[in-house]
Amino acid sequence: MSNKKILILPGDGIGNEVMAEVFKIINWMEKTKSMSFDISERLVGGTAYDKEGDSISDETMQVALNSDAVLFGAVGGAKWDNVEREKRPEAALLRLRKDLDLFANLRPAVVLDALAEASSLKIDLVKGLDILIVRELTSGIYFGHPRGISKINETESKAIDTQVYTTSEIERVSRVAFDLAKLRNNKVSSAEKSNVMETGLFWRNIVTDLHNKEYSSVNLEHILADNCAMQLVRDPKQFDVILTDNLFGDLLSDTAAMLTGSLGMLPSASLGPVKDNGTRAAMYEPVHGSAPDIAGQSKANPLAMIMSFAMMLKYSFDMQEDSQLVERAVQSVLLKGLRTADIKDGANKVISTKEMGDAVVEELKILSGN
Repeated sequence: MSNKKILILPGDGIGNEVMAEVFKIINWMEKTKSMSFDISERLVGGTAYDKEGDSISDETMQVALNSDAVLFGAVGGAKWDNVEREKRPEAALLRLRKDLDLFANLRPAVVLDALAEASSLKIDLVKGLDILIVRELTSGIYFGHPRGISKINETESKAIDTQVYTTSEIERVSRVAFDLAKLRNNKVSSAEKSNVMETGLFWRNIVTDLHNKEYSSVNLEHILADNCAMQLVRDPKQFDVILTDNLFGDLLSDTAAMLTGSLGMLPSASLGPVKDNGTRAAMYEPVHGSAPDIAGQSKANPLAMIMSFAMMLKYSFDMQEDSQLVERAVQSVLLKGLRTADIKDGANKVISTKEMGDAVVEELKILSGN
């Protein structure tokens, strides 16, 4: 098997700690399977700003463009709150998404049986939950122009953010949602605000037209984004794939994340368009942030980072069996009652970041016979 080129960007805070546990799995896979990974590791976020003067350098961006996949940790922290906006840690994420054209963000919200009681909702509402949110990631209000703050007069100022979408931007992310739904339970819920926003009405019309022309076999429902948020905490199992724009996807995916009990359990994938050679740019990252309050204490949950690596195996390298093996190893660890502090309810033993990574590797050995 040819080398798989991966750019690893641990970032700030707990990013380095959780990424270290992924390295353990990569090392195990290289030793026990006929594969190898061509790994580059570079700085990103606040750490990059401190050492390189920007949250992501042009050189790092070029490495990302030349990689098969990017594995991203977490960025940010109060230390960089006063850095100019275009160089703040979060700006690195926006540049990676835009320059790699990572237009489709996949955010699964899956409740494993071993963690059903960790959710803030009643167990019967969340046990067995499996939702996938497909969020448009490179357009909308986070990238629209005009934007900025300006003075109206001596006593009054105004701030502007612009929501912009084109037909092709909506169609391409909708295709991802419909195609994934056909592999799941064949239902797409498209969330927008067509009742008060022109872009919302436009979104609904484009999704409807595409559905009628190409995906009529998939069940499609339209839902207002605020109602979708309410339904996620009222009856989340009614959803299969939720399709939505950049802003509402940001909000709804975090809502769905908390149904699972911990942000430390949730991975994500961001995918670009399919190229002529059949490959696509992609970045994988945990949903959680850099958590500077626990950084360096080995308290962080590395499972979202590990599951992001599993998504990389699946979507970038078509290594379905290996991806499933990693997922099964994570489930086996949890079924044995091993927990990090954030998911300690029902734990037989609360363990550290490093111990959790070691436990996953041990389960990989057991499950694979290696």
